[in-house]
Amino acid sequence: MPAILVLFALLFVVFSLLMIRCFDLQYRQHDRFVKQSIKAQQKRILHVGNRGIILDGRARVLAAGKPIRTVFVEPRAIVDVKETSAAIAEILKIGAHTVCREILENKRRGYLEIKRDVGYEEAIAVDRIFGVGVEKQWLRTYPMGPLLSHVVGFTTVDGRGLGGIELEYDALLRGHSDHEVLLADVSRRPIRPLLRAPVQRSGSQSGQGVILTLDATIQSFVRECLAEQLTAFEAESGHAIVVHPKTGAILAMVSLPDFDPTHAHRQWAENPRLFTNHALNDQYEPGSIMKPMVMAIALDAGVISREEKIFCENGLYHGKGFGSIKEYNYHTFGDLTAKEILVKSSNIGMAKIGQRLGKKRLHDALVRLGFGHKTGIKLSGEATGLLRSADQWTGYSVTRIPFGQEISVTAMQLIRSFCILCNEGRVVRLHLVKAFVDSNGVPEVRDSRFEVADQVGYVIDPEVANWIVDDALTAVVNEGTGHWAQLDKWQVFGKTGTAQIARKSGRGYEEGAYVASFIAGAPAGDPAVAVLVSIRRPNRKLGYTGGKVSGPVVAKIMDKTLTYLEARGWALARKESPERI
Repeated sequence: MPAILVLFALLFVVFSLLMIRCFDLQYRQHDRFVKQSIKAQQKRILHVGNRGIILDGRARVLAAGKPIRTVFVEPRAIVDVKETSAAIAEILKIGAHTVCREILENKRRGYLEIKRDVGYEEAIAVDRIFGVGVEKQWLRTYPMGPLLSHVVGFTTVDGRGLGGIELEYDALLRGHSDHEVLLADVSRRPIRPLLRAPVQRSGSQSGQGVILTLDATIQSFVRECLAEQLTAFEAESGHAIVVHPKTGAILAMVSLPDFDPTHAHRQWAENPRLFTNHALNDQYEPGSIMKPMVMAIALDAGVISREEKIFCENGLYHGKGFGSIKEYNYHTFGDLTAKEILVKSSNIGMAKIGQRLGKKRLHDALVRLGFGHKTGIKLSGEATGLLRSADQWTGYSVTRIPFGQEISVTAMQLIRSFCILCNEGRVVRLHLVKAFVDSNGVPEVRDSRFEVADQVGYVIDPEVANWIVDDALTAVVNEGTGHWAQLDKWQVFGKTGTAQIARKSGRGYEEGAYVASFIAGAPAGDPAVAVLVSIRRPNRKLGYTGGKVSGPVVAKIMDKTLTYLEARGWALARKESPERI
């Protein structure tokens, strides 16, 4: 009898537990199992929004999305791997053993890409194979190849920005994805809407487009001219920038060597140095290009006058606290005016001007001109340069910085400070973006910086800035070291710069290693363009000075660009009587 009671008790406990479990499944977990059941009956199809287009200033396509079909498999759903692999291989014309191996190695994954960019008929045929699917994706294309690679950048395989504008504006450019939910059969194959399957759409959307200030035509001029000179002088690298000086709009930015963004991933593995944007990343002593900026500072501060003559020590200047200073190529200059110091590019004249300015006044003025901090150009990787605080300066600093030593600058800082002089001493903000547009091409946000800079306030007195540009730097090109940049049609103004490359240890300079630079603008009186060209490590035996190496490049770029702009309707002041020396 007791045994029967124990048995009934156990049965009661078991049935009680079953009842509790049934109650739990039926009522407490009802919603969860319903959701799982519905999910099992559905097939989710992802629709990726197209990445926004990138255009140049004349609406030419620099980067866009191309729709492609990608074949994939679900390895866990495949029963006969060999048979499925053979069927896929026959349609796609690829090796069956390769497909088989990849499926076997990825058995635990729910998605395996087999081939991208397949044709329509191939996609229809392969989609009938169990466990195989086709999805629509977007392939990023760059119609102009390497031409604007450093500015435009490139993307990952899944469409995320990895450089240039693609990276900086990735959040805006990236398309918004949506999904389509269809009823699926037991084999996870979607039942089409024609069978009245419910369809849910959240609404895919293309990313915003970006219109740049760059002009692909001018960019091609610059790249061609720079590449020829790099080859001619067996140089390591070079960069060139063309800017509309009154607005700060960048019309061209070239860094060589460059890369093809379409094949960026392969090229990165082979040679990552191709991806260095030297116009943004390089920091170097500028050499004599600094002289017009410091001269403008001194005239603005009133420590010298245009008519005053400064004794340049017949080629050798030395003293306690600043060592010895010599002129380039052992020139022996006597008394020189401010204009003559720039025309003859006197180091000693500039050193004496630096001494008159003093540490704090010179340092603060250089900061106002933009040295020592980034320009904020909206491209990743911009270097800061090096301008030490005034309390760290020595007698060497105040005498060397005026002719471009003991300071490191970037190309962006140099061209911005030069544009300030071209714009009557007023601040200029460099920029690459002209406008943003929606997927229908309608402008949504306009970059106000593309307009002419506010004509209020100035860094350098307008009269001083105009004299530097229209008188002194014009004379540099007509009479001095800048004669390589002369043009028959337009009056060019500018300055050469030849600088040794400092050793990585920070002490002294590398033997025979130079950066040859030239900065210029035209036409004088009403500048339409400003151009900077810097060529790094030219073969010293072939030439290494800024005038000889970079001057001719500036002249070619300037001539082609001004001719092009004039043909487009720009009113440019021409020379009345062409003169060359």
